[in-house]
Amino acid sequence: MHQKVPAGVCFPVSPEEGPQSFIEYKAEGQPIHLYSLVMFQQRCSLAQCPQNLTRVSEFFLMSFSDDPELQSLLFGLFLSMYLVTVLGNLLIILAVSSDSHLHTPMYFFLSNLSLADICFISITVPKMIVDIQTHSRVIAYGDCLTQMSFLILFGCMDGMLLTVMAYDRFVAICHPLYYPVIMNPCLCCLLVLVSFLISLLDSQLHNLIVLQLTCFKDVKISNFFCDPSQLLHLACSDTFTNNIVMYFVGTISGGVPLSGIFFSYYKIVSSILRVPSIGGKYKAFSTCGSHLSVVCLFYGTAFGVYLGSTSLPCPRKDVAASVMYTVVTPLLNPFIYSLRNRDIKSALWRLHSRTVSS
Repeated sequence: MHQKVPAGVCFPVSPEEGPQSFIEYKAEGQPIHLYSLVMFQQRCSLAQCPQNLTRVSEFFLMSFSDDPELQSLLFGLFLSMYLVTVLGNLLIILAVSSDSHLHTPMYFFLSNLSLADICFISITVPKMIVDIQTHSRVIAYGDCLTQMSFLILFGCMDGMLLTVMAYDRFVAICHPLYYPVIMNPCLCCLLVLVSFLISLLDSQLHNLIVLQLTCFKDVKISNFFCDPSQLLHLACSDTFTNNIVMYFVGTISGGVPLSGIFFSYYKIVSSILRVPSIGGKYKAFSTCGSHLSVVCLFYGTAFGVYLGSTSLPCPRKDVAASVMYTVVTPLLNPFIYSLRNRDIKSALWRLHSRTVSS
């Protein structure tokens, strides 16, 4: 089957493939076999995108289940997880701030980590709970960018604070005599401030990358929150450079803190192995156990989300990894620190006693 087409015309190869598959015909008036269309190079620039795809005002987030009977269960489950996470991290913040025994660099960083976890889970879960209850999956374009920016900000903040806490343990174990001098209040505040500024820079770089996208071939996001990799996947224009820049920035912002953690624990383990007594080794390792558990949980789920975004898309598996990263990790952090830490448990008990007596 042949037909004549003018040069420079772009349209979909087939209705099923949608507007993202455009073919440019180079020879005006030349007969072109329809089955040979797939041999032409696909092009999709802003000028070639249909008009209705260049003005995206909202996206549709992915739902966990379309089964009405599961909606109430999911609503109750995520609401309970959110409340437990917020209350657990708030208790740690209150315990650290109200107990003078916990006014140390380690617990100062822990309280900031708890605050970052509260903000981190509050970016996605409340919106998800409302969507489940109202059966709506719509998110405005501006809200999507805002959610993405804050999610990256507090996610990166978590990683930076975990690195700072690893450095704190390194100084405490490897240089105990100089610990009060090195980890002075000014340095502690400076480390938290620098962590926030680096996280803010990382967030804005990702935001700038996404803002370059002006044409989208679809508005359905295969996750329950806005993610830069998802938006790049939906982009109609060429995103090769954007992907390279985004993954480079992500590798730097994630790899550098992780390298700092590895270096700190390498020094810590080397120092502990030189301790002659078994009891001394166990005591030194026990001070790092909670932090190491949180590091493994945070980076394990983060790599799951990262690998899911770079491999072949499987929405259900990606959502499961995202739930572990954005919901389960902040939920478990206060339990890990409170159950394995006598100081936190004692401070919480004293806080409870003062509350009851008053």
